[in-house]
Amino acid sequence: MSLYHRKREDDMWKTIVRRLLILVPQVFILSLLIFLLANFMPGDALTGKIDPNVSATRLEELRQDFGYYNPWYVKYADWAVKAIHGDLGESTAYKLPVTELIGQRAGNTFWLALVTTILTYIIGITFGILSGRYNERLIDKSIVFYTFIALAMPSVVFGLINIFVFSFKLKWFPVGGSVDVKFIAGTLAYYSNKVYHMILPAMTGALLYTVGTIQFLRSEIIDYKNSDFVVTARSKGVPEKTVYSRHIFRNALLPVASFMGYDIAALLGGSIFIENVFSYPGMGRLFLESITRRDYAVVNALIILFAVLTVVGTLLSDMIISIVDPRIRIK
Repeated sequence: MSLYHRKREDDMWKTIVRRLLILVPQVFILSLLIFLLANFMPGDALTGKIDPNVSATRLEELRQDFGYYNPWYVKYADWAVKAIHGDLGESTAYKLPVTELIGQRAGNTFWLALVTTILTYIIGITFGILSGRYNERLIDKSIVFYTFIALAMPSVVFGLINIFVFSFKLKWFPVGGSVDVKFIAGTLAYYSNKVYHMILPAMTGALLYTVGTIQFLRSEIIDYKNSDFVVTARSKGVPEKTVYSRHIFRNALLPVASFMGYDIAALLGGSIFIENVFSYPGMGRLFLESITRRDYAVVNALIILFAVLTVVGTLLSDMIISIVDPRIRIK
């Protein structure tokens, strides 16, 4: 390994360590803000969840037991100490430890995010290249029209349309869920059925999320097609295929690569509306349910997790673009 590459690798590792250290105070400040917002919201987890026959006295005793009347700093200190030891509290809605509950949903979100990401970039890069290379032609106009429709289409509406068409009418895919109850966990049929349930929500998300990739790639390719170094390459007799593969596509992919980490982090955080429309038991749906149920222990934990994923996604984006273009250094 050359001295240049060794120094570059050392700089990258130093950056990773520095970013991870900065993450600690960021998580602390964010957790405090979220805890304060949750503390001053009206109502509590017991609102509407208690048998109407329970007396007001008993209800107050339950609130005392849960510590609802403690000062906010006392409640935050108790939560922070437990969180440091890996105890994020217990879900009042599901009666499970928060870590266990999130762990049950994290796997579903991970696999859905993985499939959605793969489909997003397959569709986005393919359409972006075609649209940029053949701009102002019929194929480009068709792709641009699609991006306008996808950009204006709410994910909830698009999801419901797909469910109506592909689930109710054509009966190609299930209406919702992550796996049918008749399958035994760990079997090949079980995993095949999970993939079957992921196809429609993953394709729905991919067709909506790919708009940015298509637009960025199309714009970059059109700009690079008329750049000086491309004109020079053509004047030297370089084949058109080589001009596109080595000079245009490679440079045009840089903006797409720079956002890849953000996209992955956002999808891992859970596509809230997609998961909710398809009744897919992931972290996004859990987040929405926890807000409506005032399950603040779960809400706090998920928001902190999403924040950590965002910071990691930022670092991952910097690393990806640094690998794609060695001239760029992460700091």
